[in-house]
Amino acid sequence: MNLFKNPIASQKNSDGSYDPSPLTLLVGTSKRTSYKNQHPETKYEGDKPILVVCTDEHLMEMKNNTKFSTGNHPVEMFVPMLHFRDAGFQFDVATLNGNSVKLEMWAFPSKDDNVKALYEETKGMLENPKKLEDISTLKGYSAIFIPGGHGCMINLPSSKDLGRLLHMAHDEKLPTVTLCHGPATLLSTGIEGSGLEFCYSGYEIMCFTDKTDDFTPSLGYIPGKMMWKCQETLEKKGIKVLNTTEKGEVKQDRELITGDSPYAADNLGKFAAPILVKFANEHKM
Repeated sequence: MNLFKNPIASQKNSDGSYDPSPLTLLVGTSKRTSYKNQHPETKYEGDKPILVVCTDEHLMEMKNNTKFSTGNHPVEMFVPMLHFRDAGFQFDVATLNGNSVKLEMWAFPSKDDNVKALYEETKGMLENPKKLEDISTLKGYSAIFIPGGHGCMINLPSSKDLGRLLHMAHDEKLPTVTLCHGPATLLSTGIEGSGLEFCYSGYEIMCFTDKTDDFTPSLGYIPGKMMWKCQETLEKKGIKVLNTTEKGEVKQDRELITGDSPYAADNLGKFAAPILVKFANEHKM
């Protein structure tokens, strides 16, 4: 930690955006993850990849007009993907505009060889992802995975194209996996004017709590209060959020599999991978 910096002040970047404070980076991120290959006995032997829906936006405007430098959280993305890969799956990456995936690189586990290797393996897809509107069907996919990170709250919850694909997944009972702030993207299924109704009313999920989001500006994790609240907005749509804090909990309700935070990344991967394998093999994907 740089002792000449205020340890609980968000750190301003050259572009005017803010990274988390030195204190929150020290206690809230890690250079290694808890991932270990589970060596599953039953694997997916088909060729349909998991559709990984990421954000291509990294500047999140706060109520005080500051901008948080965000994106997808690398642990929330790559640790579940490692477990999915170990279970026999490959990946296809898409963003709303077809622009490169944005990652919260300040949270990258720089000494985790497994994460670093998968990052390098998928770098081509991350830099040149598909555009959501160009995906007309899910017939070529075995599941959907939406990593968390505050960045997924910027343009994905209002994406009619993502809403269309999630409605397809819902209708086909295609496994849909997300965590932390990722559940905010489910709001895309009920955008006003889309002609579609929100399709997850009555579902029980885990997600990052508003209570914690309200607290983190005081420690400089984010540079100000958020424009809108993930948990509150989902609950107004009829979703029941089960967790009251972030302990790494996961939950399956029908086709939807969720986790509460970065702490849930490893648990979610281990929990979801065999569910995805069973679904894909039973449906001869």
